[in-house]
Order: sequence, then structure tokens, then C-alpha cells
Amino acid sequence: MDSHATLCGCGALGTVLANTLVRAGIGHLRLIDRDFIETNNLQRQVLFDEQDVLDNLPKAEAAARKLRRVNSAVEIEPVVVDIDRTNIVDLVRDADLILDGTDNFEIRYLINDAAVQLNKPWIYGGCIASHGQTMTILPGRTPCLRCVFEAAPGPGEAGTCATAGVLGPIVNIVASLQAAEALKVLAGRLEQVNPGLLYVDVWDNVQRQFKVSPLGNGGCPCCKQRKFEWLEGEHGAQTTSLCGRNAVQVSQRSTSRLNFEDLARHLQAMGPVTYNRFLLKFDIDGHQFTVFPDGRAIIKGTNDPEKARTLYAKYIGH
Repeated sequence: MDSHATLCGCGALGTVLANTLVRAGIGHLRLIDRDFIETNNLQRQVLFDEQDVLDNLPKAEAAARKLRRVNSAVEIEPVVVDIDRTNIVDLVRDADLILDGTDNFEIRYLINDAAVQLNKPWIYGGCIASHGQTMTILPGRTPCLRCVFEAAPGPGEAGTCATAGVLGPIVNIVASLQAAEALKVLAGRLEQVNPGLLYVDVWDNVQRQFKVSPLGNGGCPCCKQRKFEWLEGEHGAQTTSLCGRNAVQVSQRSTSRLNFEDLARHLQAMGPVTYNRFLLKFDIDGHQFTVFPDGRAIIKGTNDPEKARTLYAKYIGH
């Protein structure tokens, strides 16, 4: 009841996590999300309904209103902001636990950097299509995210919620596993924390637990060498508004090259995609995307960098 958790992301995983922890009687819950509610969210984001869509509410605010009616003794703090390297440390500094309810690796690596730097426990979770995974990270006691996933998947290398979909049941399973781990941490029962990475696929009936160990020879750049490369801006997306064009360029700091054939396959269910070896083009949601082999994209139809980053993450990946 005295604990404070900060939840990064209030979508599919985040709504289940928030609902469970508020019903359990957590003392203070900070909800951080940059997005607003759309009808297609309702399939898997359990705190929202059609009225929230009509009211055009930000996810964090809509979730807070519902949660206050569930348990008025819990202090709910909605924060409508885009998490980035300039604000992540301040957003999580006073938390006893950081929870991952996000849908992209860029923010997860920022959380990991901040958690290791501040010595804060955090719980990673992710799901796509019918499968998902979660891992609890206790800085100084367990491997961190970069020990297990040294680098984020390049743009287009993995499906997104928009291109691959998310089956509702896997969200509830992964978030419930995260919530159970959160209760262990907040109750001070660290000896009960699961020491590995849990993987579940509800369509192929697979459940696995993987033992995780630190990156070989103490080589993890984050928890061993204490190089906080994501916080320092050495990785991640950069945006530039293109003057007079109602367009934003989103660039990824990555050495990998896009596979246009794979990206086109992910996107083809949403409409025509054309590409050659120089660029790939598609139109969706009133925006025209021009994507280049280095992961850079020009998104026409907006001059808002935050909107462009959201669109990039939704359709191209992280």
C-alpha cells in the first residue's frame, strides 16, 4: 500500500497491468502514455470502451478515470507525454518499480538504461500475434535487457501491432505474469521472482522458460560497462520536419539495412505497396510513406514529429 509504480505505456499490456495492480491496492500508480484511444484498440485494451473513443480521450486520462472508480484509495497519476531520453529518468526516478506496457524496443532500452542507472527494478513484457514474453530485471542481481537482447530488431525486421496483429488472450497472459512479478517485488519478496525469461504462444500451445545469464565476459555495455547509450542518444529514432512539405523525416541510428520484400509482406494486407531497390512506398491513414533501405522514412500528411514517430512505430517497427 505504500509502494509507487510507474507504468510506461497504457495500451494492451498496460491496461491489464494497471487494472490488476489497482485492484491489488498499490499505493501510487503513474500512468504514462502519449497516445489517444481508437476503436481498433478495444479488441485488446481492456480499460477502454466506445464512449472513450467518442470522447477522444488520451489513454492515460481515460484509464485513470476508470481506475479511480475501481479503487479510490489508490493515487492515480496520468501523464500524457511521449517518453524519450530527455524525460525518462525524471519520470521513473521516484518509483519503487518500473513496468513495461510499451509496444516498442526503443522505449524498452530507455527504461533499461534508466533502471540500471538508478538501480530500479523493472519488468519487461511484450507480445505480438499469438506469442509473448516477460522477464523481471533486478539491477545488480539479474541480467539486464541488453544482456539478453543486445540490440533492438531493425526497422521492418519484426511485425507490429498494425501489421501482425495481437490476439487478445496473449495480452492478458503476459500482463498477468508481469503483474504477479510486480506484486512479488513490491511486497519485498525478491526471492520469489522468476529468474528467467518466460515465453508463451497461445496459438501453437507452447510455454517455455529460458535461463538468462549476463552477456559473456561481463561485456554488457549497460549493466557491466555502464554505458547508457540509449539515454545518451547514440541509438533510437530522430525526426526532422521538412519545411513547406507537410512531412516529417524519421531516421533510425542503425547499421542494418531494410529488407523491402519482408516489409512489403507485413504491409500488404493494408493496401498496395510498391518498391524497388532504392525505396518503398505505401499510403495509409491519409499519410504517404516513403521508406529507404537505411530505415529512414519520409511521412507526408503531418508536420508533427511526435505523430510521425507514432506512425513509424505502428507500421514500420522499431
